[in-house]
Formats: sequence, C-alpha cells, structure tokens
Amino acid sequence: MRRQLPGLPAFRTFEAAARHRSFSRAAHELNVTPAAVSYLVRDLEAQLNVRLFRRSGRGVGLTEAGEILRDSTAGALEDIERAIERVRHLENQTRINVTTTPSFAMKWLVPRLNRFLARFPDVDVRVDMSRQLVDFSKGDMDLAIRFGIDRHPGLRADRLLTDRLIPVCSPQFLKDGRTLRQPRDLLRLPLIQSDFQAYGETWPTWQMWFELAGLPTTEPKPGLRFNQSVLAIQAALDGQGVALADESLVAFDLAAGRLVRPFDIAISAPTIFAYWIVLPLHQRERTIVDAFRLWLLEEAATGDIAATPASAKSARKKGHARARH
Repeated sequence: MRRQLPGLPAFRTFEAAARHRSFSRAAHELNVTPAAVSYLVRDLEAQLNVRLFRRSGRGVGLTEAGEILRDSTAGALEDIERAIERVRHLENQTRINVTTTPSFAMKWLVPRLNRFLARFPDVDVRVDMSRQLVDFSKGDMDLAIRFGIDRHPGLRADRLLTDRLIPVCSPQFLKDGRTLRQPRDLLRLPLIQSDFQAYGETWPTWQMWFELAGLPTTEPKPGLRFNQSVLAIQAALDGQGVALADESLVAFDLAAGRLVRPFDIAISAPTIFAYWIVLPLHQRERTIVDAFRLWLLEEAATGDIAATPASAKSARKKGHARARH
C-alpha cells in the first residue's frame, strides 16, 4: 500500500517558498497571506517529521532535507503542469502545432497551407520554425517535419519526400547579358551552394553536378555558401548567382516565374536522407492531427507544376530581345 502523501497545495507552497527563500514573496506569487504560507509549510514539516527551513530574523533558508525536496518538487510540478496542458490540448481539436526547419517552412509548407485550410476552415495551424529537435514530452508540439535519417525511436515517422538538386537563377540574372547554352557556361558565373554534411555523407556540390553533366575535371570557382537552403535560394532570387537548390523547395518559385531552371540535369540527394513527418504515437488518436499528416503525404505525392528548362530559354530570348532594342 502506498504511503499517503501531503496534498498538492502544500508542495506548491513549499516550492514557491524554497525558490524565493521568502514566505512573503511566495505569498505574493500564490496570492495568499504570509501566515497561510507559514501554516502550510509547518503542516508539511509535521507530516514529514523533518525541518525543511531554517528560520531567522533575516529570512528563511533551506535545510539539507529542504534542498532535497525542493529539487524533486520543482521537477514534479513542472511535469504535472505539462501533463495538464497535454490533456487540455487533446480536447482541443481546432489547433495543430507544427515544428519544422526554416527552409522547409518558408519554401514548402507555408505556400501550401491555404489548401489545407480550405478543407478545414475551422482549424488553426501554428507553425514553429526551429532547427532544434523537439521533445514531444516537454512541449505542446503535435507534429514535426524534419530532415535527416530514419532515427525516431518511440515515434511514428513517415517518409515525406526525398529531394534532388537542380540549378536555378532569377530571370533577371539571365537578362543581364548572360547566356547559358551548355553546363560549361556556368563556370563563368557566380555559383551559390548550401553546405551540409552528416553521417559520412556530403550533400551534392557543384563539382558533383558538373561531373554528372559530363565535365569531371571541372573545378568551379569560389562562390557564395550558406548553411541553410533558404538562404541560397534567396540569394538566387536576388540575382546574386545560380544556386544548386533543393527541387522541392523551389517548386513554387519556378511555377511563379521567380526562378528559372537553365538545365534539366538533376543530382539526387543521398538516399539515406529524407524529410520525415514525426509525431508521438498517441497523436494518431487526434483526428485533425492525423488529417494533417495525411494531407502532407498527399501534397508530397501530388507535387507541383514547376517551370521546365524551356522557361529559362524563354526568359533568355526575351532578355536578348530587350538588349537589342
């Protein structure tokens, strides 16, 4: 039989007094009187048969027993608060909290969210952009979209998509007297690269792309390098060069004509890497979260109409026409 423990109000009062090292400040936080704090602390000491505070004219300090109980009590109260939030959140079927990387959020997820909201107009979708892995047990996130390998113990993980990398640039970049008739022409232009290396695998580089294009001995000149794909794409949008970009992340920019694809040569990313939908197993019980998961998979499977290499040719022709006039 479990020993009967003192009530939760006693532990909350003790934790506040221990944290502030003051009964009066604890009373102010809890919106009670200092006398009420003193009474609950003494009652807790009587039930545990141990002194928790050293009292003096200058205030209160923790005894060794008080230090031990404070460390455990603070963590336990935080766990209870998080559990209560999760329970309340389970009942809220109108909000989905999603976390993903800045690049994926800005270039893939956000441009598509209006389609999900068209199906579920009464749902709030909150997007948190972070490169940090989420601990589902210590937060209010329902679902994560992460890039990496399939290492998600204790969680449900669905492969969302595996990417390819393609060269892209802005139409204006080609209109400024630059011609791209063959891959070798890229060597004369500023090239933009996003760097990534993990698990012994190197993310495709311009050198690897030139080798695939039949130029194995070509060494591209130094150019802009970024640690996030969205920055490389933005540099290309700003006309700073030709970026080797994730095809999935530039689909909307290509379709809208903000970027063009000068060559149809694409280099596949290492097969061990992919974008994953990750969520706790219990979230499958929430209909709206599972609906969002299925919608993500549908979007990835359907894809988007992106600009073809012909779009780049069209842009170049228009650029030359303007230059001649």
